[in-house]
Amino acid sequence: MRGEAGGPGRGEAGQGRPAHPRRETVLVTGAAGFIGSHTAVELMAAGHHVVGVDNFANSSPGAVDRIRALAAGGGSFEFVELDLRDRAALAAALRHCPVDAVIHFAAKKAVGESVEIPLDYYDTNVNATLGLVETMLGHGVNRLVFSSSCSIYGDAASVPIREDAPARPTNPYARTKWMCEQILADVCHRYPDWHVTSLRYFNPAGAHPSGLLGEDPRGVPNNVLPYIAQVAVGRRAELSVFGDDYPTPDGTGIRDYIHVVDIAEGHRLALDALGEAPGHRVINLGTGRGTSVRELLDAFAAACGRELPARVVARRPGDVAELVADPSLARELLGWKATHDVAEMCRDAWNFQRRNPNGYADGPAGATTSTNDNDNQRDDRGDGDDR
Repeated sequence: MRGEAGGPGRGEAGQGRPAHPRRETVLVTGAAGFIGSHTAVELMAAGHHVVGVDNFANSSPGAVDRIRALAAGGGSFEFVELDLRDRAALAAALRHCPVDAVIHFAAKKAVGESVEIPLDYYDTNVNATLGLVETMLGHGVNRLVFSSSCSIYGDAASVPIREDAPARPTNPYARTKWMCEQILADVCHRYPDWHVTSLRYFNPAGAHPSGLLGEDPRGVPNNVLPYIAQVAVGRRAELSVFGDDYPTPDGTGIRDYIHVVDIAEGHRLALDALGEAPGHRVINLGTGRGTSVRELLDAFAAACGRELPARVVARRPGDVAELVADPSLARELLGWKATHDVAEMCRDAWNFQRRNPNGYADGPAGATTSTNDNDNQRDDRGDGDDR
């Protein structure tokens, strides 16, 4: 059944959703990361109290102050630096501040790196999730939104991709996400009062419209849009376009880019809907519209007002021609639909990069200096998750 992995499918949820969900205390793992930080802001705007945790392995402490600066809607935020694999530290955090639900982003997420250091990925992604679930069980918390990935679908037989498409993970990163979903489905089967939604989103992009939050990974960006942004600001020399001989209109790969603000809203709505039915369900988040690498480069050039250097290089092993979501189940079950287009993603990403040439290292107000790093490796094959 579509969307089902031990939970409801079409038409069984979405009924009787409360118009104004109550204020809750929500644990957000990976809260300083790209999507986690935006989701924390979204939750606060809805009036929730957010307990954020992160170990800053691929994020910056600078994001924490910016999250606080964007607090609105009566919500509030507190932060604990910890590694989810430290179960004692996590348990202590939950004793100090009991929570009603969890949104779990924390993970390593680069496809290429996962091939090089697979055991690190299984430890960070799978082992940490096991520890989180066990700690939740020990503290009576049974509601979870899991940040999953469209990379689980691999090279899908057809697009747009529905939730009932076969799972074909082709790399360790994707397999860790698939394994975590299976763990959560088994937990829901064993504990019928558990409510879990796994959100498989496609290629996150953009930044907060304020320019305070954006994608600022350590090292080389794994995703194409922040890489383009760093080319535009002078931190990188040019964009490598990995292949222009795909069976697509312009020969470059097509992906479903989705604004991070839309993704954050999707997580809030998934949280609101957790009480509708027990079990584990899987839902795509995407726009249903594909954009090629050339189209994305042109859109960003329009946003920043100048042409950007790029060169075509060989395809990478494992790349696919097209990945586009069928997002209709999210609209039916969550009442969610992406509202931002690629032009807005590029505009907001450029606003963040322009105001913060060196990312969060520039401090709250941003700086005017930049560095140059010609390392031209990036990895935007599957989804671009950043928890």
